[in-house]
Amino acid sequence: MTLRIVRLGTPRHPKEGTRIGTVRRPPRGVKKDRYAADDWYDVWYPELSPSQALVTQALKAQTEAEWSAFVRAFKKEMKEPAAARTLDLLSALSQEADFSLGCYCENEARCHRSVLRELLAERGAKLG
Repeated sequence: MTLRIVRLGTPRHPKEGTRIGTVRRPPRGVKKDRYAADDWYDVWYPELSPSQALVTQALKAQTEAEWSAFVRAFKKEMKEPAAARTLDLLSALSQEADFSLGCYCENEARCHRSVLRELLAERGAKLG
């Protein structure tokens, strides 16, 4: 059983399981009934996306210092009780279920999903 971190809108891995969209907004120009069929996500869960202010900060980050500031701020948001409990839950579920979390960003290294990967690994999630 494995938790995968993926780019939404890309073809699914055969054993990926349920795909969870950890994005602030649904995909633009895509009808709701096509989200799963077109490999965006099965479940939308914006609670694990950065706040709108942090999304803006991440998109503007040009230097490593600016990106590091975003990462620190996003980690702070993920320490809030509801987010922390969700990360704990997903980590526990990864031991017995196949599912994935994702975002639209092309480069995972400059995407909040890289931070989610790190936070889940710290909690002992079984990552693929």
